[in-house]
Amino acid sequence: VQLQASGGGLVQAGGSLRLSCAASGRIFSSAVMAWFRQAPGKEREFIALIRWGGGRTYYSDSVEGRFTISRETAKNTMYLQMNNLKPEDTAVYYCARDIQWSFQAAEYKYWGQGTLVTVSS
Repeated sequence: VQLQASGGGLVQAGGSLRLSCAASGRIFSSAVMAWFRQAPGKEREFIALIRWGGGRTYYSDSVEGRFTISRETAKNTMYLQMNNLKPEDTAVYYCARDIQWSFQAAEYKYWGQGTLVTVSS
């Protein structure tokens, strides 16, 4: 299983970005895919997750209403649409995959390499 995250970049506060996470191999409907982020000097933080089959989602309080997680099953790709970005959203964003409905980074077995999002004020 390989995950490839992309789409990060530099954006001004209030702007938008869309991250993508392309997964290799077959993804079963029971799989859970998630986004985490890690700012310098901080622990990895849960952002959002989605059940591959059915599309059930869950968000952290810090991003709910601003970020939207989705997936395109035909392309084996997950997305994170980020709107109204704030400087505090600056971090390396990681995608992850497992079968547990979990908000804990330690529960995820497979990780992408991360993509940097920088939000300027």
